[in-house]
Amino acid sequence: MTNPDLPGRIVVVDDDPTVADVVGRYLVRDGHTVECVHDGHEALRRIAEQPPDLVVLDLMLPGIDGLEVCRRLRERWPIPVVMLTALGDETDRLAGFEIGADDYVTKPFSPRELAMRVRSVLRRARGSGLPAAAEAGVIRDRDLSVDLSAHEVRLGERLIQLTSREYDLLVFMMRNPRKAFSREQLLAEVWSWSFGDTSTVTVHVRRLREKLEPDPTLPRRIVTVWGVGYRYEPDGGPATGPFGAVS
Repeated sequence: MTNPDLPGRIVVVDDDPTVADVVGRYLVRDGHTVECVHDGHEALRRIAEQPPDLVVLDLMLPGIDGLEVCRRLRERWPIPVVMLTALGDETDRLAGFEIGADDYVTKPFSPRELAMRVRSVLRRARGSGLPAAAEAGVIRDRDLSVDLSAHEVRLGERLIQLTSREYDLLVFMMRNPRKAFSREQLLAEVWSWSFGDTSTVTVHVRRLREKLEPDPTLPRRIVTVWGVGYRYEPDGGPATGPFGAVS
C-alpha cells in the first residue's frame, strides 16, 4: 500500500493568482509537487492529461464553477478534492459535500491549516484513516466487500467509487454493526472532528445509500435510528421506511 505520509502531486485551481501562489508555496514546503491553474476548463484538461493525487479547488471560477468541476471529476476519477472558497454558509458547504468534496476551507484561511487539511485528506485517501491492525484483510457483508489493503469497495463484481470520507464512514460502520451512533459521535469517531456541521454526516449517509442500496429511500444497510442517528445492519435488516433518510 502507498505510504500515506509521502508527498503528492497537487493541482491548485484558483482564479486569483495571489491566492494560488500562496497556497502553492505552502504545499511545496510540505514536499508536494504543485501545479496552479486559473479556470475550470483548463483544470479539467490538465487533470485529464495527468491525474493528480489531490485537487485544491476554488468554488468561484471563470468559465465553469468549482462545483461543476468537482462534479465532472467525480464522474471519471476518485481524486480527493479540498474546496477553497469565500462562500462559507451551510448551503455552499453542503453543495460541495453533496457532489463529493472531501473537505472545505473558507477564505480567509490559514495556509498552514490548509496544508494540514491536505495532508489529512491524502492520508485518508491512501487508507491510513484506520488503525494499523485494521489495514489488511477484507470486510464482507453479503455482496458488499471492502478490501482494506487495496482501499476498494465492491458491490458484487462492480467497483464502487467512494470519496475518502464516504469510505471512512462505511468502514467504521461495518466494523461496528448493529451499534447506533449519533451524528456527533460519527463526526468525532470517523473524522476526529470535535466540532462541525452534523448535517455533513447526513449528506455522506445519503450518498452511501445512493451508491450501495437497491432503493435508497428504503435503506437496509445504513438504517436510521430515530432520535439517535444511524446504525449498520449486516445481512439485511428491515428497511427504515420511505422517510428513512434524516434531513
